[in-house]
This record gives sequence, structure tokens and C-alpha cells, in this order.
Amino acid sequence: MKLPLKRRVCSLLLIALVSAGAASAQSPVPVEVFKSAYCGCCEKWVEHMQQNGFKVNAHNVNDVPAARRSLGMPERLGSCHTAKVGGYVVEGHVPAGDIRRLLKEKPSALGLAVPSMPQGSPGMESSTPVPYETLLVQADGGTRTFAKH
Repeated sequence: MKLPLKRRVCSLLLIALVSAGAASAQSPVPVEVFKSAYCGCCEKWVEHMQQNGFKVNAHNVNDVPAARRSLGMPERLGSCHTAKVGGYVVEGHVPAGDIRRLLKEKPSALGLAVPSMPQGSPGMESSTPVPYETLLVQADGGTRTFAKH
């Protein structure tokens, strides 16, 4: 049984739109990372992000704290690298899954932070991991727990 021409055209257009949407949903999310050229754990975090489907553009900078300040992340939440992704600031060894959740939920916030460099976080793999939290950072610098690891 043949479909009328108008219905076939509509069906083809719908298939094309769904396919285009699926392709764009799978496009790598760009991440801008500001890090020291000499930091091995930063490189490992970049690899973690790439392995999880993000398109990372790493910038070696001489002053990571200055980059952090320029993006509005409080110094007390600092780590060894700072990143920008989807309009948010990401500080430190934040797991890719937490960033994906942030981008999906789109909370009104500055971004996410994993202060310091906890053993067991992405890029800081260890045989003796420690529990740590990913913090949701508000524009005023306030925080709340976003995820526990």
C-alpha cells in the first residue's frame, strides 16, 4: 500500500529532523581548560574528559589562580586547573558525569568545584581513594553539595 505523496514527504522530513537532532545531541561538548604546562594530573583530567566525549581545548597558562579569578571562581575552592563548559566554570578534578548532569539540569549557578586534589578523583587515580564532594558554586560564592563520590 502506497502512502500519499504529501504523507511520504512529511515522513521523510520527520526522519531527517530526528536524525539531525540525534547527531547534534552526540556532538562533543567543548571545554576550555586553563592549566599549568607542568601538571601531570591536569593532563590526566583532560584525558578523562576526552574519553567521556568532551572536546577539550587546553591552554597552558603561567598563572592558574589568575585564570580562576577572571572566571569568578572563589580562590578557597581552587585546584590545579580551571575550565569553562556550557557557560559554567568547572574547578578542579570534577568527574565528567557531574558535568553532564550540570549541563542537563542547567541550574542557576557559577559552576562546579572539587577543591584541592582528592585522591581517587579523575586525574588523581589512586589505590587509596578518599571520599570527596563535587560542589555546586553559586554566583555569590556560596556552595552546596552537588554529588558525593
